[in-house]
Amino acid sequence: MLKLFRFASQDMAIDLGTANTVVYVRGQGIVLNEPSVVAIETINGVKRVKAVGDEAKLMMGKTPDSIEAIRPLRDGVIADIDVAEEMIKYFIRKVNGKPSIFSAPEIVICVPSGSTSVERRAIRDAASNAGASAVYLIEEPMAAAIGADMPVTEPIGSMVVDIGGGTTEVAVLSLRGLAYTTSVRTGGDKMDEAIVSYVRRHHNLLIGEATAERIKKDFGTARAPADGIGHTIHIKGRDLVNGVPKEISINQGQIAEALSEPIGTIVEGVRIALENTAPELAADIVDQGIVLTGGGALMQGLDEHLRDETGLPVTVAEDPLTCVAIGTGRAMEDPVFRGVLLTA
Repeated sequence: MLKLFRFASQDMAIDLGTANTVVYVRGQGIVLNEPSVVAIETINGVKRVKAVGDEAKLMMGKTPDSIEAIRPLRDGVIADIDVAEEMIKYFIRKVNGKPSIFSAPEIVICVPSGSTSVERRAIRDAASNAGASAVYLIEEPMAAAIGADMPVTEPIGSMVVDIGGGTTEVAVLSLRGLAYTTSVRTGGDKMDEAIVSYVRRHHNLLIGEATAERIKKDFGTARAPADGIGHTIHIKGRDLVNGVPKEISINQGQIAEALSEPIGTIVEGVRIALENTAPELAADIVDQGIVLTGGGALMQGLDEHLRDETGLPVTVAEDPLTCVAIGTGRAMEDPVFRGVLLTA
């Protein structure tokens, strides 16, 4: 009698972020963390994928006319489904080899809590077309809270603020559910844009996204230094007056001024969430405090700034960059959390 066996596949959880994609494999943990960038080359009118991830990011802002470096996700959701599909397919193959009908993995992907049904369907379709046997979704703040070891299964109110590349997810959680959630379409990308805009407006210098991101990561601060100046940074770009390359100096005080608007938007999102929280849950948050996750949580002084603005204890998760991926993986592996996964 002929029997068909399902070969062992590596089921995976994917944090499909605007800036980075992190892949967690069942039983192994995090195995891949690369930028969400795809380089597309056009030859004689035919498009093909030239590079994905780290290699593609190196090309951003430096490509000839025949090559375009694309970020297929914007504000946490898919903006270009075809390119996103190619990117997911590349990451699955890199982790799992070429999928077949016998070894197609189950995939869990996190989505912003404010994403629409159309945006969620686009993510599910992209993963299915990339070779998944089944696709489940989990809301990003829930995944972040699980990854940060917050008491999401208990009748205790806790608040998580996940600051990603495209969105900031603010949520109050209790008993495996989101008691209140809001998705603010401000994150690391808006901070990069704010730095680019500030330098152009005050110094007539045009800098690229990569330079702005580097300034944010190395010298970004949520509050001005005590002396108002802090470290001084030399940056290069194109002079908008003379049209030639130029180097200027800016300081951390100016960077804090540039970042004040996007950070203010995030603080406002936290305030709105606190205003809409039930009294008993709010009482728990006074004790539990706010937990920051996501790459934005690493910004210097952000936890102190939020503490001053809300009057609540604020802590940064142990590994904020991978919290969402770890939480997504735990939800896939642990029966205790399976109920938080979405199938539609």
